[in-house]
Amino acid sequence: MSTPKNLVVAQSGGPSPVINNTLRGIIEMARERDEIGTVYAARHGIEGVLKEELLDLTSQSPEEVSLLRYTPAAGSIGTCRYKLRPGQDEDFTRCIDVFKAHNVGYFIYIGGNDSMDTANKIAQMAQQQGLDLIGIGGPKTIDNDVGDSEFKLIDHTPGYGSTAKYWMHAVQNANEENAGSCPADPVLVMQAMGRRIGFIPAAARLADPNREMPLQIYLAESPCSLEQMGDQVNDQLKKDGRCVVVVSEGFNVGDIGEVRDKFNHVQFSSSQMTVAQIVVNYLNERGLSVKGAARGNVPGTDQRHSMGYASTVDLDEAYRAGQTAAELAANGESGYMATILRNPGSVYSVRYDKVPLSEVANSERTFPKQWITASGNDVTDDFIRYAKPLVGEGMVSLPMIDGRQRMTRFAPNYATQKLPSYVPQDDRS
Repeated sequence: MSTPKNLVVAQSGGPSPVINNTLRGIIEMARERDEIGTVYAARHGIEGVLKEELLDLTSQSPEEVSLLRYTPAAGSIGTCRYKLRPGQDEDFTRCIDVFKAHNVGYFIYIGGNDSMDTANKIAQMAQQQGLDLIGIGGPKTIDNDVGDSEFKLIDHTPGYGSTAKYWMHAVQNANEENAGSCPADPVLVMQAMGRRIGFIPAAARLADPNREMPLQIYLAESPCSLEQMGDQVNDQLKKDGRCVVVVSEGFNVGDIGEVRDKFNHVQFSSSQMTVAQIVVNYLNERGLSVKGAARGNVPGTDQRHSMGYASTVDLDEAYRAGQTAAELAANGESGYMATILRNPGSVYSVRYDKVPLSEVANSERTFPKQWITASGNDVTDDFIRYAKPLVGEGMVSLPMIDGRQRMTRFAPNYATQKLPSYVPQDDRS
């Protein structure tokens, strides 16, 4: 009987509250499959493959693996924003050499569109160089921008439901403060993540599905200028005396001194100005229709690592997506991403399937225009019906020790390095 091939799993891009539960699904399913030998994690994504930093996950205690359900972000195995670009032949060859050296026959990359493209390219190159490598994608992004706009490739990505839940509660709490402090601070402007797609700020409407709050929501796609926003805010102030504004970090306010990462994505939290601050400045310079001033609130990466707001639905689905990815790998179905598809009907349920990595990598999801109101400052009930099931009903119960959250802490059991040290091409001066 031949020796089972080993599996390498890696994470890429921004983390999420549930990314480690996808990892847990992969580890636990792999343990049940005879086709898969040792499961390794590439430390800090594809950079860990290039540097031959492979953490042995099979040797970790079941308790630490199980705690991945309650461990947010990507501290357990790390993530990266390193991109394998066309022409970086040395990097691609190095990946294949590392896989050969460690008898790797399966590679699962957890990430977004760029990660799906990387998983597909590595698997194809491995085949060309005589290595039988199965490449699989695991979906991940809080932005919900993986897949197509018709929701046929994937209905929603693991991570989005938890960030939507975060914003649902954040707006509820902010509304309470605004109601109490409005004589002095009648306008509160809150900035949401999401880059150029509006699923995260849209989730603010889940805090007020019956539209009882003086809430306005501006997506990156909103057909609205800064001047129109000012008019609508002042109209709201005349009516209610206060206004809570949720604005996307990608809403067009002109030059913000953009800083971009290696994927050419704007890093809004690293840019020179925030959209929220520009909006606050504009409203205060223009003048409000009531006394007082506008204030701003810019949550940061807590939107994607606040485990207390994780959706139990999201946690369960992330785990099943990981299991599906490992099953695809063990079955030899290379070139696919594990996916979540919504079943038809009024009662929410999903099924887990596969879609070609090439289709995901070449697709681009946009926020449906029909889900944005004509005013440009709200989303429709159709969006509420789409998003509400994803946030779940209850709150997650976290394991605690002495009042502190108990998180996964893997032992540093790394595979013995067999190749010469290597500096990734993009890191060379």
